[in-house]
Amino acid sequence: MQTDKVVDHIVDWLRDYAEQSNMNGFVVGVSGGVDSAVCSALCARTRLKTLCVEMPIHQAESQVARAQEHIRLLQNEFPNVIREKVELTKVFEEFKEATPSPIHNKNLSLSLANSRARLRMTTLYYFAGLHRFLVAGTGNKVEDFGVGFFTKYGDGGVDLSPIADLLKSEVYHLADYLNISESILNAPPTDGLFGDNRTDEDQIGASYDELEWAMKMDELDEENPDFTERQQKVFEIYKRLNKVNQHKMIPIPICKIPENLYE
Repeated sequence: MQTDKVVDHIVDWLRDYAEQSNMNGFVVGVSGGVDSAVCSALCARTRLKTLCVEMPIHQAESQVARAQEHIRLLQNEFPNVIREKVELTKVFEEFKEATPSPIHNKNLSLSLANSRARLRMTTLYYFAGLHRFLVAGTGNKVEDFGVGFFTKYGDGGVDLSPIADLLKSEVYHLADYLNISESILNAPPTDGLFGDNRTDEDQIGASYDELEWAMKMDELDEENPDFTERQQKVFEIYKRLNKVNQHKMIPIPICKIPENLYE
């Protein structure tokens, strides 16, 4: 991959889209992870206003520190970068108190995790509405189109997706080129939605390198491939998640009314 040219291409695409949409800039949720760091750095390079928003909800201090370091470095380089911090922990706790929380429901933990992501999406669109900004998504290709590892109408609720055609490994290439801090580059990827130390790999059961391999194997569509035991397990994980999360990846189904019912 010609990393420098890919960066220029994305930056030009972002700037052109914003100008054609008559919008003033971008808002990005910055989490302390590599995807949001790369996305915000690309937006900053457009020289349009770029609002980086921290939205901690019971967030680990290490994640908060990485996010703050990244935004500080961006501001030192780009005068168009502004920052906001919205502490959502209290809002989240009040939401939990206002809704039934059946402790024996096996879906409770995931439902609350997704609620965190949706609170953050609401916050980003609040700022987008104030300033006529576009909400820039931070999902990569494996997450958005491979295993559907994102929250519908949470981190999946965006106006445009600058890195969604890049594999996770390619995002790291861009991160290195963009001088993203070592603390972010070395941090295990995590969505930070459960209030503990679980990583993306812990949740999915496979690393991003393994998922990229599975995604490529699936595209090849070979019959009876000669997989090792681990490769077979990873491929099954990929295929299962790709199937069950199709509802996130395809357009919302619309019930079409037959013409004869209008007669």
